[in-house]
Amino acid sequence: MPQLIVLPHVELCPDGAVVEGASGRSICDILLDNGIEIEHACEKSCACTTCHVIVREGYDSLPEPTETEEDLLDKAWGLEPTSRLSCQATLGDEDVVIEIPKYTINMVKEGH
Repeated sequence: MPQLIVLPHVELCPDGAVVEGASGRSICDILLDNGIEIEHACEKSCACTTCHVIVREGYDSLPEPTETEEDLLDKAWGLEPTSRLSCQATLGDEDVVIEIPKYTINMVKEGH
């Protein structure tokens, strides 16, 4: 089973994390299943950018982003060439290292 390696994030995962995830599952679902509360304001429907992550290693093992995802990513804070929406990016068979950006474009955080 591939591993999802999460680099430290001050609020969501201060020490970083290494978790296992099944191939074909979204990065967002794997994070949430492991107690890493990444924002997902549109309930994972590919309608916002709050679950934006930057893939630092393993980008080529992920399926290609859809045109809708690419269009939304243009609005993400801190966009990089290996940015993905974690609700849309599904693990393949290789380990993936991600960074959760410090900010999102979401002005209101639910539950806070």
